[in-house]
Amino acid sequence: MLIGLGMSEPIRLGLDALVDVLRAAGEPTRLRLLALLAAGDLTVTDLTEILGQSQPRISRHLKLLGEADLIDRYQEGAWAYFRLRQDGKAAIFARSLLAHASENDPVVLRDSERLAAVKRQRAERAQAYFSRNAAEWDELRRLHAADEEVDAAVIRLLGSQPIDSLLDLGTGTGRILELLSGLYRRAIGVDASRDMLSVARANLDKSGITKASVRHADILNLPFEAQDFDVVTIHQVLHFFDQPEIAIGEAARMLRPGGRLVIIDLAPHGLEYLRDEHAHVRLGFSHQSISDWLRKVGLDVEQVVDLHPGHQSGQGLTVTVWLARDPRRLMASSASEGAEPIFAGR
Repeated sequence: MLIGLGMSEPIRLGLDALVDVLRAAGEPTRLRLLALLAAGDLTVTDLTEILGQSQPRISRHLKLLGEADLIDRYQEGAWAYFRLRQDGKAAIFARSLLAHASENDPVVLRDSERLAAVKRQRAERAQAYFSRNAAEWDELRRLHAADEEVDAAVIRLLGSQPIDSLLDLGTGTGRILELLSGLYRRAIGVDASRDMLSVARANLDKSGITKASVRHADILNLPFEAQDFDVVTIHQVLHFFDQPEIAIGEAARMLRPGGRLVIIDLAPHGLEYLRDEHAHVRLGFSHQSISDWLRKVGLDVEQVVDLHPGHQSGQGLTVTVWLARDPRRLMASSASEGAEPIFAGR
């Protein structure tokens, strides 16, 4: 069955699949849940507070929505987060239904007000953590090239080509997710610090970015399907690892054929106090060391850019940006329309 509903690209659902989606979404509480989860990641506790319903009832509704492939669930320690799926015909159809809901509906307005209150509480907790660590971050920022200069270099290297899916490793405050939000269709940021993830969620909420989410994960052992992203970024993370080449290998594993990896990190320096005071394991990386690791995992180095701090004292830190690409190309076999795709390169 063809379903348009004002969408530029109509989707097709079989009757059984369409009935399943309508059955899952066609209940007031579940439709309200979908509207809330379209606005970002929320826990059962958040949803219970917003809707004023019991946790078992909310959990039961979420289970039905998950079985219909309308929402994603992911674990972060003791907490489970939910969000409206970004891919899949069922989720696309659900988004089209939500687009037809009146913003002036009293129930929708009340839910939106309570959602805003939950996000304000989230932002206050994140700001408290950020304030406790602001002095340390400000000190490091003063040592290296301005953030704006680094941002401009990243945008210049990536260009204006649309990004289907972005993975940001060590997302921190979510800076890269915000910076590139105009380019990607969907994005995931991962970090090992739950406090930093709280900051990133608050920043995404503040910027109104709903097509990106953040997850708690180990970037040395990523919980995602291989070859699922066409751009991966690693921003100021590798110097915290004893074996940064493992993180580079994981990043390469995530790339689709032709995908690109951007690494932003420090050039070699002699500021030994950063080991003890800021937990730096590596005092920067040379062009050669990163390039060798990139080639070892099958990536081609396309560009390397150094951004100097402009300090005359010799105490500044140079930031280096590496751009590498997976050289494989997905080629359709001309022998048969139904033939298996052929990967060339890498």
